[in-house]
Amino acid sequence: MDDLGSLQTSIASVGTVSDSVAPVEQGDGLGCHAGKETLRAAAQAAGMSETLGQYARDYPQGPHDQPQSMCPAFGSLRVGLRMRRTAMVLSGSACCVYGLTFTSHFYGAKRTVGYVPFSSETLVTGKLFEDIREAVHQLADPAHYDAVVIINLCVPTASGVPLRLLPKEINGVRIIGVDVPGFGVPTHAEAKDVLAGAMLRFARMEAEKGPVQAPRAPRAEKPTVSLLGEMFPADPMQIGSMLDLLGLAAGPVVPTREWRELYGALDCAAVAAIHPFYASCVREFEAAGRSIVGSAPVGHDGVADWLENIGAACNVARDRIDAAKARLLPAIRGALAATPIKGRITLSGYEGSELLVGRVLVESGADLRYVGTACPRTRFSDPDREWLESKGVHVQFRASLEQDLAAFDEFEPDLAIGTTPVVQKAKQKATPALYFTNLISARPLMGVAGAGSLAKVINAAIGNQARFDEMNDFFAGVGTGFAAGVWADTPRDRPEFRKKQRAKMAQKPAEEMGAC
Repeated sequence: MDDLGSLQTSIASVGTVSDSVAPVEQGDGLGCHAGKETLRAAAQAAGMSETLGQYARDYPQGPHDQPQSMCPAFGSLRVGLRMRRTAMVLSGSACCVYGLTFTSHFYGAKRTVGYVPFSSETLVTGKLFEDIREAVHQLADPAHYDAVVIINLCVPTASGVPLRLLPKEINGVRIIGVDVPGFGVPTHAEAKDVLAGAMLRFARMEAEKGPVQAPRAPRAEKPTVSLLGEMFPADPMQIGSMLDLLGLAAGPVVPTREWRELYGALDCAAVAAIHPFYASCVREFEAAGRSIVGSAPVGHDGVADWLENIGAACNVARDRIDAAKARLLPAIRGALAATPIKGRITLSGYEGSELLVGRVLVESGADLRYVGTACPRTRFSDPDREWLESKGVHVQFRASLEQDLAAFDEFEPDLAIGTTPVVQKAKQKATPALYFTNLISARPLMGVAGAGSLAKVINAAIGNQARFDEMNDFFAGVGTGFAAGVWADTPRDRPEFRKKQRAKMAQKPAEEMGAC
C-alpha cells in the first residue's frame, strides 16, 4: 500500500504569490453552494476558458444540464488510485475531499489520498498554489512514485489555481495536474478519461523524445490492439483469445494499472474503444497515428461486426477473419440459445457499458424496451445505438433520473436494471430490480463467456416476482408519506406546515440550491 509519508497537509511557511498567478477575488458566494453557473463564470474570469471549452467539446452536455450521479472527480481519483507508484492529491473544499475519499475507500481503494487544504486567504493571495507546489516537491520521491497527480476540485478550478504552472517533473517523478470540476465534467465515467488522457499525452510526448522504460509484460510478438475503457477482469482475456484467431494480441487496458503500460498502449496497431466516450484518450491515440474501432465483441452480431472492423483496421487477411468468425459465432449462438432470458426489461446506468449490456440482453431473448446512459453519444457508440434502435429499443444518452423513471412507468417491465433510485422506485412498486453497477457491469460481457453470463442473475430476479407480491400484500395498508411506518395511532397530516416550508424554499435563489 502506498503511503504519502511526510506530506504535510498544511504548509506553515509564508510563501509569495507567483507573478504568473492571477488570483480571483472571492465574494462570500463563491463556494460549493454558489451553483454551477456562478462557478463557471468565475472560472472563465480566472483564465480557465480554454480548459472548460475543451471539456465542453469532449463531453457535451444536454439535452438537460447534467446527469444526476456522484461527484465527477471520483472518476479521476479512481484511475490514479488503481495505478501502482502513483500518488494522488486533492485540492478542494474539505467536505468534497471527505466525500471523495470515503467513496474511494468504499470501492476498495485501500490507498492514502493526499489533501492540500485552503482558506479564503490562501485562495485569494495565491498561497494555495505555493502550498500545492511545496506538497508535490515533498512527494516527488522516485523510490516510491512514478507520478504525482494533483486534482483541482470545483472551488480551486473556479478560482483559477494554475496547476499548469507546476513543474512537469521533479527528481524524475512526473507531476500531472488536472482540473475536474463538477461544473465542467458531466460524469465520473468521463472524468476517468480526463486523467487517463492527460497521462497518455505525457507518455506520448516522452516516447516522441526518445527511448522509454519497457512495460513490465514482455512485448507481444504479434501486433496488438489496445483496449479503451474499464472492464470486468475476464473480458480482456476473452478479447485476447478472439484477437489471437486474427493473428493479433490484446494490448494494455486504458486506464492502465502502471505508468509504463501507457507506452505499451500507444505502441499498438489499433485501439478498441470498448467505452466510446474516452474523447481525450482518443485524441492522444489519433495523434500517435492509431486508428480507433468502436463497439465491442458482445453477442453474436457484435462479435461478427467487431471482428470485421478490427480485421480491416489491422489489415488482417479475409480468410483469417472468416475463419475466426466460423470458430466463434456458432459457440456464441449456442450459448445465447442455452440461456434464454424471458421478460420485459428497462436498463439504465452511468458506467458507459449500458448499450453493450443491452445488446446481450436482446440477443438473449429479452424484451428490452429502454436503455438509458449518463454518457454522451459519440461516433464510436453509433454502431450500438443503431443496432438497438433497429430492434425497437429506445436509447437515451445523457439520461436523467426523471427519464429513467418515466421509462419504468411507461413500459411496466418485469425487471428494472438501473441506478439506486431507479431500483428503489421499482421495488416500491413491487417490481424486481437489479443495481447496474454492482450486479450487471461486474460480469463478463465479451465473446462466448459474456453470451450467457447475465441470464442466471436476471432470470432469478424476474422469478422473484411472487415474493415481491407476497411482501406487497403483507405490508398493504402501512402508511406512506407523512404516515410512513408502523404506528399505534395514525399521525395527523399537517398540510399547513408543508405549505409554509414550500413558500420559504421558493424564496431562495435557484442557483443557491445547486450542488457543485
